[in-house]
Amino acid sequence: MAFLQMNFRSEALRQGVTVNIILPENRGKDKFKTLWLLHGLSDDNTTWMRKTSVERYALEYDIAVVMPCVDRSWYTDTANGRNYFTFVTQELPKLMAHYFKGYRSDKEYNLIMGLSMGGYGALKATFTYPEKYGFCASFSGALDIACQNTTFDLNEWRGIFGFELNCAADLKGTKHDLFALAKESKDLPYIYMWCGTEDFFIDVNRKFSAHLSELGINHTFNTSEGIHFWNYWDIHLKNALDYWHENFEKN
Repeated sequence: MAFLQMNFRSEALRQGVTVNIILPENRGKDKFKTLWLLHGLSDDNTTWMRKTSVERYALEYDIAVVMPCVDRSWYTDTANGRNYFTFVTQELPKLMAHYFKGYRSDKEYNLIMGLSMGGYGALKATFTYPEKYGFCASFSGALDIACQNTTFDLNEWRGIFGFELNCAADLKGTKHDLFALAKESKDLPYIYMWCGTEDFFIDVNRKFSAHLSELGINHTFNTSEGIHFWNYWDIHLKNALDYWHENFEKN
């Protein structure tokens, strides 16, 4: 495997950024598959590599892994002009195609996964651009943006979602609400979800899985013992990749 940090000026963010990338062992081949791996609220582009065995998993499945940093943006083109959603879903794929031989933008060559806020981001990207991804996974996802049970900082959220925002409930039914986006999305890839039974997001994940079932959206929702912690995300990142490989990658 090859690991690198790509430093460049992002047009979407209007600043210099760093993205961590793992390239597959056989990167001279004509095409490879890419995992877009998204971090949580308190993390950055380095955390997946520091806290899990993602490099070993990338080697096992011969895939590239792209790990961007989006700060505390909720994977959103923010009200204060920092376009993180555009950065992740549009700018970075174009840069991958430009710099790395073998990258393919076809949906069957791209997976997207994330934890907590990154689980929200992975599903938001999938529901908004279902033509871009062939598989999506969320671990302990913060999936109900309109009913957050984490600390709500009104000033921070106004800078992200809009200066007219008064409470999280104001986001219900908007382009930021996964429950609303799921109703509008068509031709979705397969969705894989996991949340620990002791995780503070377990009820939200159960509610969202039930919502997907009501809409007839194909997905798997697994639960097992676990809290909101890296020991479990490492295990279930591997489980999600196993599930993708066994059911979709070989097809």
